[in-house]
Parts: sequence; structure tokens; C-alpha cells
Amino acid sequence: MTKHVVITGANRGIGLNLCQQYLAKGYQVTAVVRTPSNELKALDVTVISNIDVANAADIATLENQLHGHKIDLLINNAGIFHNESMAEMDFDTINQQITVNAVAPIRVTHALIHSLGVDAKVAMITSRMGSIADNGSGGYIGYRMSKAALNAASVSLAHELKGKKIAVGLFHPGFVQTQMVNFAGDISAEESAQRLAQRIDELNLSNSGGFWHSNGETLPW
Repeated sequence: MTKHVVITGANRGIGLNLCQQYLAKGYQVTAVVRTPSNELKALDVTVISNIDVANAADIATLENQLHGHKIDLLINNAGIFHNESMAEMDFDTINQQITVNAVAPIRVTHALIHSLGVDAKVAMITSRMGSIADNGSGGYIGYRMSKAALNAASVSLAHELKGKKIAVGLFHPGFVQTQMVNFAGDISAEESAQRLAQRIDELNLSNSGGFWHSNGETLPW
């Protein structure tokens, strides 16, 4: 039976490449975006457009559109990135990052939980910048806060969903050459997506709630 993956933030970068990875693996792919790119439109995927993951009404629309469709894998990939420091502070972007990066993945997962069956998986695309132990430079206050909050919530989800036999994994994609970081990364979005797909394959109930680099390294909290 064909497996079904739902990927948020799928119009470009890591999300687009994850769509390509899972198409190659034979999955039915549903891409959730605000506005689809031409690259996404060219793929043999189902596109659900006009979805802002931070908007409750949009997530209700997404839930309705996917009602009755079994989901084997949910990849919460949509996110935003800003840099605040004590010298350059912007509380609006801090709040925006917490809403999009931390609250929205939980909102999406909650909305689609009834479509996630036994042995389904939820992959949270987080960041090692959410690690408190790994913070050796400061800055990026809102982004770090949002990813630390996502990590905390995802571990709670892992505990709560284990009884439903749904595994939850937290994955750092690497420093990826995407528009989000002005293409300043050290690995391509394609390589990151390949690595992430491998890590997601390794996710199961026994390691649910773990926090991994896409290269397989276990990351500190």
C-alpha cells in the first residue's frame, strides 16, 4: 500500500527537496504551502495552497481537506528565521518566530492527529540553535527561543503519542544553503533532505523524542 507523507513549507529549499525525496521513495506526497513555486507545481504531488500554518482558520481548512486521508508521515518543516540581540532588538519578530516555529507545528499536528494511524511518524524540523547547551555565541534570540520551545513541546508529544504507536522525532537539517540564510550554508538542500529522510527512516517508538543532527549525531538539549 502506498504511504502518504504531508510536508509543510514545501514550496522551496528543504521542503521542496523533501517532496522530491519522498516521491523517489514511492510515497504519495501532499505539499502544504502559502503559495506554490513553479518547481513545486512541476512535481507529481498534491498541493494544498493558501495555508498559513500560524493561522487557526487555515489549519482548520487543512484539516478539512485531509479528512479521511490516512497520513503515515507528517513533516513539520515550515519556519522563519530572524536575528535579534540586545544591540538589535525586535520583539515583533521574536513573537512571530515563536508563533510560526514553535506553536504552528503543534497546531498542525493536533489538527491532523486523527489521520495519523498506528506506526505513523511526526518529524519536527527544528534546529541545533534550540539547544541551550550548544549556544556558544548568543544572538538569534527569537529563533533560539522558538526552537527550544518546539523541542520541549515535541518531547511532550512523543510521550503522549507513544500509546497511539506514533513516533515523534526532532531533526536539525544542518547549515543548509537556502534562501532563509541567503544561501550561506555548507550543505545543499538536496543533501539535507537525503539525510533527513534517512534519519526519519530510523525513527521508531524506542527512540521517539530524540534530537538528532541530519548527519546522525545526537544533539544535546
